[in-house]
Amino acid sequence: MSTADPDRPHPLSREPWLTRSTRPIYENHWIKLREDIAELPDGRTTIYGVVDAGDCVGVLPFVDADTVLLVGQYRYVAQAFYWEIPTGAQHGGESLEQAAQRELAEEAGREAGSLVKLCDFHTSKSIMRETAHLYLARDLRPASRPPDATEFIERREFPFAEALRMVERAEIKDAMTVVAVLHAARLRGA
Repeated sequence: MSTADPDRPHPLSREPWLTRSTRPIYENHWIKLREDIAELPDGRTTIYGVVDAGDCVGVLPFVDADTVLLVGQYRYVAQAFYWEIPTGAQHGGESLEQAAQRELAEEAGREAGSLVKLCDFHTSKSIMRETAHLYLARDLRPASRPPDATEFIERREFPFAEALRMVERAEIKDAMTVVAVLHAARLRGA
């Protein structure tokens, strides 16, 4: 039985783990998978699988002060259709704002006159390296850019209050969408 005091931080809790070796396992256009040997702060080693998806963006587009534009599509891994914000990976050489504008054009058929940064967050910090950068888009105008070849997208305007209720009822399950809607609600004082 441990005699550690649960109210005191572990003395090694903030010490970094060291990568002793790394071995590529798999790579495609969207992800890289590797297996590392990591040295723990106490000197032991462990195998650690890491999925690297890089940086991604999500954009919550406001059509007007009280209406948002969501995109809907079937998600293969989740095996269901969902409403969500336009999202996607940052491409090499793109700024985050350029990636946000590209995804907004590809998925929502719009371009933003104004992008406001909402937040950054790690989508799954334990085994995945992916940081999501979320934006609120305003002053929308039409933009024509074809969607990715694997995207079959519906577009629909929702009152923001309904999008918030969809999050509260767990009808919207995409993490980037949930975080963006809740941040926007906080900014709106909802």
